[in-house]
Amino acid sequence: MTMPYQDDSIGTDDRDFVTALASGLDVILAFDQDHPRMTLSEVAARTGMNRARARRFLLTLHALGYVHKQQRHFELAPKTLQLGYSFLSANGYQSVIQQHLEHITQVTGESSSMGVLDGLDVTYVARSAARHRLMAITLSVGTRLPAMATSLGRMLLAQLSDDALDTLLARAELTAYTERTLTDPARLREQILAARQQGYCLVDQELDSGLRSLAIPAFNTHGQLIGAINLSTNAARVDRDTLMNSFLPLMQERAAMIARQVS
Repeated sequence: MTMPYQDDSIGTDDRDFVTALASGLDVILAFDQDHPRMTLSEVAARTGMNRARARRFLLTLHALGYVHKQQRHFELAPKTLQLGYSFLSANGYQSVIQQHLEHITQVTGESSSMGVLDGLDVTYVARSAARHRLMAITLSVGTRLPAMATSLGRMLLAQLSDDALDTLLARAELTAYTERTLTDPARLREQILAARQQGYCLVDQELDSGLRSLAIPAFNTHGQLIGAINLSTNAARVDRDTLMNSFLPLMQERAAMIARQVS
């Protein structure tokens, strides 16, 4: 798989840009953990559309099986999962990656995930969850988190060219999720470049208090980036020395195996 980091996309004012398709995707993405069921008015408000336009897209998605309608409320249908599964199956690494993430979880007792960069977010494309819960939100395939405040995101940002990284940093709104979150662009850039140099990224309680995570890049047999894998743990349960001396070598071993198995 080749990651599409080259930014050669068209603009919204380009003649080839299909506004209706973009709006339909906006409607799907309006639903999330905090908004699983919404009325027409709520969807219109979250997407910035007027009610008539939002209604047409909702009814079209309902007709296609991507949305359920229950009286005044709408919610996503299971068919939307096919969009994510299409990404995984098209890239041909789902079963291989899952096997290695589950091995990491089995050996360490901690959750492990793979993510890819999507603009200013990192999107989870595979995950092996430990029994203990680390965050208030439930992490699963398809979950999006801010790239700037996560180990997965920073490791992926470290793979960009300097120009591409600076472009994203200029666009980012650096939110303080905890008292430890880096919100200074210069310091954040230093951390990302350090991750590029050392080949791993450790983020300690910057997204959520008590959450400590370690990420490394994952490449295929051609040396092309396919994402980043991480291990997340509770800072009170696993210290930094254990992460670096015990867990990091295991992750690197598994990443090397992925590089030999994924073409």
